[in-house]
Amino acid sequence: MLSAASRPYIDASVPVLREHGLAITTHFYREMFADRPELTQLFNMGNQANGSQQQSLASAVFAYAANIDNGAALAPVVERIVHKHAAVGLTPSHYPIVGRHLLGAIGAVLGEAATPELLAAWDEAYWLLAGELIAAEARLYHSTGVTPGELTAVRVVRREAQGDNVVALTLAAADGKPLRDFKPGQYISVEARLDDGHRQLRQYSLSAERGLPTWRISVKREDGDHQTPAGAVSNWLHANAQEGTELAVSAPFGDFAPALEGSRPLVLLSAGIGITPMVSVLRTLATEQPGRPVLFAHAARGGRHHAHRADLQWARERMPQLHTHISYENPEPADQAGRDYDHAGTMPVAALLEAPATQRFMDGRFYMCGPLGFMQAQRHALISAGVPVGHIHREVFGPDLLDDLL
Repeated sequence: MLSAASRPYIDASVPVLREHGLAITTHFYREMFADRPELTQLFNMGNQANGSQQQSLASAVFAYAANIDNGAALAPVVERIVHKHAAVGLTPSHYPIVGRHLLGAIGAVLGEAATPELLAAWDEAYWLLAGELIAAEARLYHSTGVTPGELTAVRVVRREAQGDNVVALTLAAADGKPLRDFKPGQYISVEARLDDGHRQLRQYSLSAERGLPTWRISVKREDGDHQTPAGAVSNWLHANAQEGTELAVSAPFGDFAPALEGSRPLVLLSAGIGITPMVSVLRTLATEQPGRPVLFAHAARGGRHHAHRADLQWARERMPQLHTHISYENPEPADQAGRDYDHAGTMPVAALLEAPATQRFMDGRFYMCGPLGFMQAQRHALISAGVPVGHIHREVFGPDLLDDLL
């Protein structure tokens, strides 16, 4: 618990962090990487280039200060951070480095306003959070049975195109043994040795059912534009991960794991590449509970960008109580209504729940994955339709993780 002496300084920091948080985190990363360049192998340098990593940390620091007495609100955020840290192999030895540079950045940006008392308060607050994360990460490593940073050698045994810019890679252990099981909704880290010599890790959701000796991931190629750099790892995988290619990957991590036990209806909402964890859930249900009532709704830009169509048809043939709804934002001439998609435009989730055939899903559990704007819109529509907030769950990364706290 934060001391009484430090609490006023943390409370007073909330408006300061709202105003200067991004400047602090930008300074923090710049100085830390200059001092410890080896850490660039753990951090997503693509997110560094587009600024989302800096924004993510600024949001995290602000949310922590604003909710420091609200353990219930912070707990799910901490849990997701713990899984992300474990997926990249963070260890207790990293925390003093981060703490030193974070305090240095606060002092550098705030100048004279960063009094010794303020910095002492933030040092205390940082180590309270760090201690919680270190303990939770140790428990997760122990329960998973892996050491920090441990990777498994796998071989690509199948490569399938999923639309214009997504490939699905089926992975088998290089030693021929079955890969460990996972919870549908989880992800693995994939190591890329880029052409410039840099090592990078990226997380990709598993997109096949559990219980198989293999894993499957689906990788969207991020082409980039004049504002956003191309995805180094996604492009590297598209170019290099052919059948027979060996890769190094982590154990499965991630706390987004829809409750598959029981008989309650499930609603799976996705957009774009957010379909991948939902396909894993759907295929698992088709294998283990084919009679479960499921509403699967997906939004894509158009048919060329609609991944995993065959998986959806595979599930339809096995699940008599599966209802599907596909929305294409901008259908192309080759896309046929009624065959390829059901609705032109954004996903009308509220109208879906009002339809006679799907009204029973109002009492279900709702899971979403996709771009932040999509999830914000669907969450608002669900709450407006009367769905309890506690029944809505999201798979989020980066700055989106803290959306409900800010």
